[in-house]
Amino acid sequence: MSLLEIEKIDASYGDVQVIFELSLKVEKKEVVSIIGGNGAGKSSLLRVISGLMKPSAGRITFEGRAIHTEPPENIVTHGVVHVPEGRRLFPLMSVKDNLLVGAYNSRARGETDKTLAEVYELLPRLAERENQLAMTLSGGEQQMVAIGRGLMAKPQLLMLDEPSLGLAPILIRDIFKTVRQIADHGITVLMVEQDVRHSLSLSDRGYVLEHGRVVMEGKADVLIDDPHIKKAYLGI
Repeated sequence: MSLLEIEKIDASYGDVQVIFELSLKVEKKEVVSIIGGNGAGKSSLLRVISGLMKPSAGRITFEGRAIHTEPPENIVTHGVVHVPEGRRLFPLMSVKDNLLVGAYNSRARGETDKTLAEVYELLPRLAERENQLAMTLSGGEQQMVAIGRGLMAKPQLLMLDEPSLGLAPILIRDIFKTVRQIADHGITVLMVEQDVRHSLSLSDRGYVLEHGRVVMEGKADVLIDDPHIKKAYLGI
């Protein structure tokens, strides 16, 4: 049994269908990348998994439990945590208070102090900045807070939507280093990312989406050498 299994889901925004009969699997302790161009349906897929969008067809199971009909708060409690694109912090709250927001589910609430210590150990810069307002942080530091807030929810599966978006190259390396450390701590990661080279280099497997459909899948080291991937996404 896979940790996450998606079977032939369709999803739409109103009358506009954006995902078509999409299927994929994520195993425990994997890092899996979802790659594709703008409008491929990558972010929509994460929204469907996290319950923010409801599929019109198909089935999603997590640890064998059907979750596609459940509300987002229940899905978080099961251990599926979504860090959305654009950070979405509370700018006038401190770093620490932004992190604590992530622990307001029954799965995480009883271990807040322990989890906060673990997040600070993984992301020591946040410990140094814990009393600063989120709005005063750099873009890279804000992304670290968003990831840390996701970790505060005690995920089994952490879903990251474009974690490197808008960051300078040196900060992008820091973000991907953090993703690798999270995976090394035993947390499964499903990542949507346009930086194909970096995302595949730290992933176990990848899926390529085009127009809401999976058009390629496989081991990450095979995909990164594929001629289509090189031409379409790496500019080679």
